[in-house]
Amino acid sequence: MRNALNIAWRDIRSVFVSPIGYVVLTGFLLLAGWFFFNLLGQFNRYVATYASLQGYDSSWLNLNDAVIAPLVQNLAVVLLIVIPMTTMRSFAEERSVGTYELLFTSPVRVAEIVAGKFLAGAFLVTVIVGLSLIYPAILLWFGNPEPGLVFTGYLGLWLTALSFVAIGNFTSSLTSNQIIAAVGGIVLLLLLFVINWAAEGAGEPLQSVLLYVSVTENLTTLVRGMIDTRNILYFASLIGVFLFLTHRAVESARWK
Repeated sequence: MRNALNIAWRDIRSVFVSPIGYVVLTGFLLLAGWFFFNLLGQFNRYVATYASLQGYDSSWLNLNDAVIAPLVQNLAVVLLIVIPMTTMRSFAEERSVGTYELLFTSPVRVAEIVAGKFLAGAFLVTVIVGLSLIYPAILLWFGNPEPGLVFTGYLGLWLTALSFVAIGNFTSSLTSNQIIAAVGGIVLLLLLFVINWAAEGAGEPLQSVLLYVSVTENLTTLVRGMIDTRNILYFASLIGVFLFLTHRAVESARWK
């Protein structure tokens, strides 16, 4: 475990000693702020419009559905692009600069290498997602959203981000070209995002399978405030499967 933590710390430090980490954090927070204040402004316009209509029931308008839910879903789409662009360095850079072989000659197991790379990415996305909580905190301070729905929505966003890290590391482990690793990760994540579209015209049991493997469907359930063990198991399985595939890819490269 110590070796994995050492690898994680080395990767984390390499991100934050260069402008990359700060650019990613700043860019993500600016986008999150843009989404948040636009959604909040739209909500206020709706409230003002419906308030001017006599006898119209506007009780269905609430901050969770109008601001928090779309904010989380929009941020998930942003992470779909951002995370593969940060994880593309995890293994591909090691190959391109020649330090890949040094990892293999050191007394470190492949499982520790994979775990260390994942922990580094997990730390980065936890910081990113955690800092964006400033916007829901503004709502909790000045408005009255349901805290439970904010929690489940951000839990879903965090689990989604961790899954993206595992998938991004996998595509990075397959190539020495960082651009290919990033594009491959984005394509794979996009497929998991839109695979539920194919479920509309599919019959059972294929429809249920397509809906279950969709990141969008599992995230939406959590955003709605429903903590289902099936959704938690889905994200845990997604992380586990891609960590295993990354392990196999690195292991095979070790013996080439």
